[in-house]
Amino acid sequence: MEIKKLACAVLFLFVAFYAQAQKENYQKESFIQDGDTLKYRIMYPKDFIDTNQYPIVFFLHGAGERGADNETQLAHGSALFASEESLENYPAIVVFPQCPKEDYWSNAKVNRKSRPVSLKFKYHRKPTQAMHMVMELVDELVGKPFVKEDQIYVMGLSMGGMGTYEILHRKPDTFAAAIAICGGGDEKGSEEFAKKVPLWIFHGAKDDVVDPQLSLEMASKIIAYGGHPNVTIYSEANHNSWDSTFAEPELLPWLFAQKK
Repeated sequence: MEIKKLACAVLFLFVAFYAQAQKENYQKESFIQDGDTLKYRIMYPKDFIDTNQYPIVFFLHGAGERGADNETQLAHGSALFASEESLENYPAIVVFPQCPKEDYWSNAKVNRKSRPVSLKFKYHRKPTQAMHMVMELVDELVGKPFVKEDQIYVMGLSMGGMGTYEILHRKPDTFAAAIAICGGGDEKGSEEFAKKVPLWIFHGAKDDVVDPQLSLEMASKIIAYGGHPNVTIYSEANHNSWDSTFAEPELLPWLFAQKK
């Protein structure tokens, strides 16, 4: 029994060390504009050379990872790109901005008293300050000579999935592909990007935080506007459908195969 406990402890320490090592691949940065600051983490490919060009991925985290520590936003998704396999097979620049605690990626009225939460999206209004700063950061980074203009991607989960739909609506000509996990948005706002951006939508059928119907309605409207989204619904997954999404063997091959 003691040997088993020791083995488990060693394994736990190894996993914790490995996870921390992966997070350290992401450099801490701040984007400052007009007196406002957006903190973000950025990972460059191994053996990065600024005279070469690389794809870039923007990852929008969920509401639970909001803050100002420039750490918490790496909780979900960062390991997907920082694994040895991904670093070797999919060299890319990966960016994790952090939304401030009091803000939201999407301009939406959120009622957390209901389950699932009640959401009303307001794409007709100006973006939130957090979304505005993300869009400015996108413009700043994709203008760098080492970024491939035909391989700019965005993805996000929960609140970040909502932000993914909204940034596609507001910048429909920027992204080569997008992944939205357990999100939702203004379905009518998808007309701007339906035919322009390949999209893979994920959701858990048992999600009691963000209604999976939001993803289905978004997919349906995109199809009505002439798009062809991929849709994956996990029959047994609750809100954390990102775990199943990140385990999809075709996720990164599909993403990086998309070019404008």
